[in-house]
Amino acid sequence: MPVGARLQLPRLYAILDLANVSTASDPLNERLTATTNFAQELAGGGATLIQLRGKRVSSRELLTHARELRRALPPQVRLILNDRADLCIAAGFDGVHVGQEDLSPEAVRAIIGPERILGVSTHNLDELRRAAESTADYIAIGPVFATASKERPDPLIGLEGVRAARAVLGERRALVAIGGIGRAEAADVLRAGADSVAVISALLAAPRESAAYFQQIML
Repeated sequence: MPVGARLQLPRLYAILDLANVSTASDPLNERLTATTNFAQELAGGGATLIQLRGKRVSSRELLTHARELRRALPPQVRLILNDRADLCIAAGFDGVHVGQEDLSPEAVRAIIGPERILGVSTHNLDELRRAAESTADYIAIGPVFATASKERPDPLIGLEGVRAARAVLGERRALVAIGGIGRAEAADVLRAGADSVAVISALLAAPRESAAYFQQIML
């Protein structure tokens, strides 16, 4: 991506958590099939940006899932790996997303280089301001609403938090909102200033239909 250019994100940022599509007791080949099928359904519904999250699996298994996703999905679907810059490179992913307790954005940038996408999670305006001084291509903020996707969620920021984050960033950086965002809330979050909404739970029941529905309501 050209230096200084603002990353253009799709309105839907789909997050695929391995814990949501299979269980650890399933054979690996079945888990791989479940992961790729779910991702292909998301892509079939129009999702063009998917983050793979696998916090409860080994590095070897996460890399196996990542490589299988890259093989199974068309190149126009950009794939982001949560936390692991090294595995992002090894799997041929398009970028990596890190949290406040992971490697610093600059350390990650040194690993992935200037062309891959770098995203950073923040939970308040102080963290967001620090992330805005880094080379992150997009900054995520949340949780916007109550969520069951994290065991120890941070304090809710609400729509006012999204508006405040946009005011701080201005137009210099892409903003992703995350946390408890379903069909009823997505359009309001975009109107509050987010470029993209990260969705996890609301895609689980019917990934293809849900992805397509989010695309429609957020036009």
